[in-house]
Parts: sequence; structure tokens; C-alpha cells
Amino acid sequence: MDRRELIRSMMASSAALLASKTAYAQNIVSNAGRGMAAPKIKDISVINTAPEGSRLCVVKITTDQPGLYGYGCATFTQRADLIEPAVTKYLKPLLLNHPVDRIEDTWQMAYDSSYWKNGPVLNNAISGVDQALWDIKGRMANMPIYELLGGKCREAADLYGHAEGAEIADTIASAKRYMAQGFRHVRIQVGTPGMAGYGSPRGNQARIPSLHDQPVFEREAAKKRALALFEAARKELGDNIELLHDMHERYTPSQAVQLCKDAEQFRLFFMEDPLSPEDIEWFQNIRAQCTTPLAMGELFNSPHEWTPLIKDRLIDFMRMHISQMGGITPARKVAAFGEIFGVRTAWHGPGDVSPIGHMAMVHLDITCTNFGIQEYTPFNQVSQEVFKGCPEMKGGYAYANDRPGWGIEIDEKAAAAHPFRHNTRNGVDLNGGWGELRLPDGQIIKQ
Repeated sequence: MDRRELIRSMMASSAALLASKTAYAQNIVSNAGRGMAAPKIKDISVINTAPEGSRLCVVKITTDQPGLYGYGCATFTQRADLIEPAVTKYLKPLLLNHPVDRIEDTWQMAYDSSYWKNGPVLNNAISGVDQALWDIKGRMANMPIYELLGGKCREAADLYGHAEGAEIADTIASAKRYMAQGFRHVRIQVGTPGMAGYGSPRGNQARIPSLHDQPVFEREAAKKRALALFEAARKELGDNIELLHDMHERYTPSQAVQLCKDAEQFRLFFMEDPLSPEDIEWFQNIRAQCTTPLAMGELFNSPHEWTPLIKDRLIDFMRMHISQMGGITPARKVAAFGEIFGVRTAWHGPGDVSPIGHMAMVHLDITCTNFGIQEYTPFNQVSQEVFKGCPEMKGGYAYANDRPGWGIEIDEKAAAAHPFRHNTRNGVDLNGGWGELRLPDGQIIKQ
């Protein structure tokens, strides 16, 4: 072999060796990035339980890896019996054997699969799957979800409690009890004599005259009663406590504008749900008339509802119900969207959200820089026996635990011991529904 042939041979051998080493290195990098095969969805089931009376629905996703599973809140109390078939008959066949680590892809699949979108039943079903997948991801990473969301930007979530009473003095006494526990924010609601109020008992007064025997509500009397409550609360509780009030969309749009305007002098932290979703264009009128901070969103299902209010800065707080909007995946996106426009979060946290859902809100609260306030509902002893690891309240703050995922385990045997209960009104089984609310003349109104 002459010298030129030898050189060509050596160069070819070197190129082949380099190619071999490159391929080997790429394989190592690929395997390192891929690691173990992603777990897949083996089963999806629903846990129905009512440890405090409200019907709670939780989705459980079991993977093909022993001992790896997750929980997500899918609670839609008023139509609770519809969640399980939505999950097991529609989402489960779609998602079986799908990788659990592709949360965004899974959410989009589930959202688009029904063609008709943004309804409360399917949104809650999707939320249960979505939150369960986040729980699994946290368990796989051996981290709480807040670490996967970017880590804490505060230690705990500031809370507001629900002060209520049949009389103004009762509500103020209730508010003082919250203040004694360290709460800096209190929602105040009072009953209106002779009628069905919201968030407060009616008292023993005779029912106002009406043309029917169903729960009755008269708007002007309720408006005057609310203003009297605000005046008394400011006088007796002082200026150092933040006051909130829920109008619960019971007023006409023009009455809502007037009440928000009249309440301005009492410096509320926010006025909640002054309008129904059907009347959101009236927020422009309220904004033009007063500076009372506005909170809205617990009935929203669709981006078409919250997007215009946020982008036009017509509300100060977004109050969406996280399972109603589809879970953590959309909620964190909307929170980030709100940050751009100075709209803060105040997620809907009533008793008809499972402790899984409450914990999900707390994880969002401590990771969002535009966090505003968190609605607080205590968990009774039975709930804490069913849901091991509920959010902890201390000094008016809610704390997430540091366990992986949501940090909550469900005792399914204890859950089964508290099945859905039935509520009746005038002898009619409402199956979890709210029933009706009417004006004195008999007209149905929003509640």
C-alpha cells in the first residue's frame, strides 16, 4: 500500500470511528433524556363522597406502574351525578394507555373530543383528569406541585372568612371572631327580614307578602340592608379590616351599578358577582361610575367570558371556579394573563369544592405574583378523615404541605361511608340542585 492509499485508509477509519462515537453519544443523551418509559394511564375512576353534606367528585387516575396514581377535583355539586359517566364513558376510553406526563396534550385531547365545548359537566370532568395528572407528575418528581409551577413567591395564601347573621349585630359579632383568629379580610352578609338572603339566615321575622310559597327575594330591600350593614361594620370594626360582600348576581344591572356606587364610601376590598354572566357588558357602566373593586367569575365556563373583562381591566379580581374552568392547566394560563393587566386572583373556594380542589388553589396562590385573596372554607373532622392532608389554616393564612403532588391521600373506605345525600324542598327531591328563588310577584330570578 503506497503512502496516499495509507492516508486515505486512515482517514476513512477515523471518520468511521468518529461517526460511531457520535452515534453512541447521541444514544446516551437520548436515553438520559428519555429515562424510564413514561407511565401510562391504566384506569380512570370517580370517587363520590359527601363528608360535609355537599356532593364532592374526585377523579382517580391509576397508572401502569404499581403504587403510582393521582387525584383531581371534578366537583359539580348541583349536577354531581353527571360527572361520573362523563369521566368513565367518554374521557376514559379516549385516554386509556395515554402517557401521563403529557398533561397539556391530554387536556387538549379531552377538551376537543366533545366538539361542543365549555360546558360545566365536561369542564369539571376534564378538571378531574387534569388535576390528577399534575398530582402524578408531582409524585413522580417527588415534589409538591408548587415546585413544578415555578416555586413559591409567598409562604402562604391570605384568606377571607364568611361572617354572616340574621341581624347586623350577629354578622359583626361573627366578623370579630374571624378577626380574633388573625383574619385580615372578612366577607360580610346579613339576612333581610322576611326573605331568603344569600350567605345568611333569614331570621324569625314573618315572610314578606308574595303571590307564591317558594323562597322570596325583594331587591330594593336587600340593597338597603346591605348598605346598612357596610355602615355599621365600618363603624364597629374600624378601618384596618378589609371587608368583602357577595351580591350573588341577584340585582338588575342598573341596581348593581347603583349599589356598587353607593358602597364606594365604605372602601370594600371587593364587591363580588355584582352581575350575572349574561350581563357582563354592564361592567363598563360600573367602572365608569365608581372605584369599588370588582370580583367576578365563579359561574364562568368559557374564555369568552373572562377574557374581555380581564383585557379591558373591567374587574379587579378573577374568581373562577377552577374545576368549572377545566383544571389547573387553564387556570395557571389565565392567572398569567391577568398578571399582564393587573387583575388579581381570588379563586372560588366554597364548601362544594373538595379538599383536593382547595389544595390546588393554594398551590396556585403561592406561586402567582398577582395573587389577591383566597376564599376560605373550613374542613370538618369527617372531611379530614376522608382527605388526609387538607390545607392547614393558621392565623388567617392557608398553607400547602410539602409532600409530593397535592400531598393528599384519600381513604376510599371512609369516603364510601359518606354517600351523596338528598335534599328536599316542599317534598320534592332536588338531587343536589338549588331549587328556585322568586320575586314577590312570582318571577324567577338568578341566585
